[in-house]
Amino acid sequence: MERIRLLITGRVQAVGYRFAMCQAAEEIGVSGWVRNRADGSVEAEAEGDQKRLADLVAWAHHGPRWARVDAVRSEPVPPTGGTGFDVLPDA
Repeated sequence: MERIRLLITGRVQAVGYRFAMCQAAEEIGVSGWVRNRADGSVEAEAEGDQKRLADLVAWAHHGPRWARVDAVRSEPVPPTGGTGFDVLPDA
């Protein structure tokens, strides 16, 4: 299991992008959250195996709008058994 933190920029500051990412994450099979940031970027954190996380990063990079993944930070984590992917209030 790993955890990644994504910082996504571009035309992503919309409710539609966050909910689309939430749906994609659930389909891919990772757990975590996504939220808008005050600077206009989107921040997300996800847990899962490396393959599924790579699939989420690829989705986030292309997404339903023009987006760019500017930063990815990953770290190994013990399995938490968490499920679901949440849209959090704006940061």
